[in-house]
Amino acid sequence: MIITLIILAFSAVFFMNGKIRSDVVALCSLISLILFGILTPEEALSGFSNNIVIMMVGLFVVGGAIFQTGLAKMISGRIMQLAGKSQFRLFLLIMLVTAAIGAFVSNTGTVALMLPIVVSLSAGAGVSSSRFLMPLAFASSMGGMMTLIGTPPNLVIQNSLISRGLEPLSFFSFTPVGLICITVGILVLIPLSKWFLSKNEQSKDEEHEGRKTQKELIKEYQLAHTLFRMIVTAKSDFAGHSLQELDVTRRYDVNILEIRRPIKTRRPFFKGIMDQITAGPDTVLEKGDVLYVTGTPDQAGRMAGDNRLEIEDTYESGEKGMDLHNIGIAEVLLLPDSSLANVMVKDCGFREKFGVNILGIQRHDTYIIHNLKDQKIHNGDSLLIQGEWSDIARMSKEQNDWVVLGQPYAAAAKVTIDRKAPTAAAIMIAMIVAMVFDIVPAVAAIMIAGVLMVLTGCLRNVEDAYRTINWESIVLIAAMLPMSLALEKTGTSALISESLVSGLGGYGPLVLLAGIYFTTSLLTMFISNTATAVLLAPIAMQSAIDTGVSPYPFLFAVTVAASMCFASPFSTPPNALVMSAGKYTFMDYIKVGFPLQLIMGVVMVFILPLLFPF
Repeated sequence: MIITLIILAFSAVFFMNGKIRSDVVALCSLISLILFGILTPEEALSGFSNNIVIMMVGLFVVGGAIFQTGLAKMISGRIMQLAGKSQFRLFLLIMLVTAAIGAFVSNTGTVALMLPIVVSLSAGAGVSSSRFLMPLAFASSMGGMMTLIGTPPNLVIQNSLISRGLEPLSFFSFTPVGLICITVGILVLIPLSKWFLSKNEQSKDEEHEGRKTQKELIKEYQLAHTLFRMIVTAKSDFAGHSLQELDVTRRYDVNILEIRRPIKTRRPFFKGIMDQITAGPDTVLEKGDVLYVTGTPDQAGRMAGDNRLEIEDTYESGEKGMDLHNIGIAEVLLLPDSSLANVMVKDCGFREKFGVNILGIQRHDTYIIHNLKDQKIHNGDSLLIQGEWSDIARMSKEQNDWVVLGQPYAAAAKVTIDRKAPTAAAIMIAMIVAMVFDIVPAVAAIMIAGVLMVLTGCLRNVEDAYRTINWESIVLIAAMLPMSLALEKTGTSALISESLVSGLGGYGPLVLLAGIYFTTSLLTMFISNTATAVLLAPIAMQSAIDTGVSPYPFLFAVTVAASMCFASPFSTPPNALVMSAGKYTFMDYIKVGFPLQLIMGVVMVFILPLLFPF
């Protein structure tokens, strides 16, 4: 018992210190439990096969797909247009929309998604974004209390119930608690944010990543006048013919970069979504197709006139609509000893081997964008290429003749796959329905959803799916779950719970509940909410058993207290994420977050026994 407590104490100290990664601390604790013979290797490694850990892996993938398809941004953006110029409505919608998204995906991802939207909306309303960014972070945590999958502590207490053979919680068992959290949060934050956050100056500096954006590249290579968007009309000669048959490159010296085809749907949320099609020789054009074409105005005009195409706009006149999504643009720098030296563009094999087009050449201070196919490539040239991000990434792996500037996968990750938003929505809804009605076990529903997100193209590939997973959190939980077994096995949790029961139990279960809640609330200010929930859940369970009352309100006290921590910028990732953007100080969190955390605790101590009777 003593050794277990020492290991636990050292873990807590290192968690609070923060100089060593939390997953490394958790692994060291796990190894210590094995070395001192407290747990067998099988017991120690049981956390890595735990349903909770597997579910979290799947949820990271599902959440990543929701963001990658632009579904979350689409829904939140359209809903928040309702706010107009009203600060109160804007505040209310930010809280509600953020909480709604946070109910199904990670709170960190929710804040990352909503932050630029909120900054933009704040500017439009003529108010500092600092008024809304801290409430945004808090709302993401409150939303996590709405569902079983909203936040890891919810899954932790679910595991505690299952391990004891008790009735597990349903998907929406948390919803009443979450709704109360959001209500209390809105009522408290309306005055607090106005009093303490409105005076902060809005940061106008934007991070520059060192990589040229698509817009910057298009401007640098002077392509703004050579990018056109054309529509295949009903009378056009292009309808029903393949690009190979049309042979537009030879006839008009233009390139068709991509084709967008309207998705036929009656769902208003997805109205206007275009399916993106890579322009290949076998691609057959249809009426209504939108062609993205590069060439001179004369060449483009001649092609449109000869074939009854409608030129909708140029890049400059329709910049928003001309954004390239899944089709990427990147720069390729030829090495001094490249074998492509003195090879004509039409003979370089880029399109045949990698499926990419060359849009322009930078040679010293000169940019060549016309009659490219007959241009010879020189050593040291920079080539502007266009194609799918996956193809550009394949090129980046070949470093013998060139270097792809920037990181294609990282760039692609920031570009949403809008056409897959309906698919992602359908998969997410199916997953929720399966969990709500217990069609299949929750872990199976989440795993199926994660795999389907990859197979249906909501994530570009398996590598993208792996990148969505926060492995630090996964390892932390998997390594810390056996700690609860060690606490139980050595009698430590029983001792702590007996101390709580003997000290507070005489005053009734309500006082004991308050003790567990505020102990958890205090601890989670210094260590992660997940680690806190893992440590306190078995103690709360044992305290309830020793007192002879239902464990449900006590376990809910743990997960709510662990998740509703607002008094520190370091208690949760969302709090830390908005600190710099909102130019907050530590005292801002004390002024706004501490009263909210205290009021939330008092309300929950009285509400939880009503929702889940002793």
